[in-house]
Amino acid sequence: MNWLVLMVLSAVAGISLVIQQVLNANLRTAISSAAWAGFVSYFVGVLCMVLLVLALREPIPALGAVARIPWWAWLGGAFGATYIALSIVLIPQIGAATFMAVMIAGQMMASVAFDHYGMLGLAERPIDLWRVGGVVLLIAGVALIQR
Repeated sequence: MNWLVLMVLSAVAGISLVIQQVLNANLRTAISSAAWAGFVSYFVGVLCMVLLVLALREPIPALGAVARIPWWAWLGGAFGATYIALSIVLIPQIGAATFMAVMIAGQMMASVAFDHYGMLGLAERPIDLWRVGGVVLLIAGVALIQR
């Protein structure tokens, strides 16, 4: 895919996160439970992934391949649940814009470090002044969003 299409799809992913979090926060208010709101979010997500697997006719992974996966690779859902739970609780308190700005700044700081050290199987991409400048500008953006 060309660069523009990849950037548009990345923006769509970001928009989807905002919509998801606002809907989850509204669900929390409606049912008076952050835990159940998170459960519903993940349950609907599982149903969507089942439909995607069926639509793509993906074969079930081989047991040998599954056995070779490192233990930490299974923790993605736990980190996703942490993200969902925190967003459900925090968005009504600090607003969607502040939450997303701080979250993105945190993502960028972690991403730069993960790239630099090649953590969790990523290719190493050294920190340079451009990346540091980008993180600094994101942090400045967080400060501006809160005004």
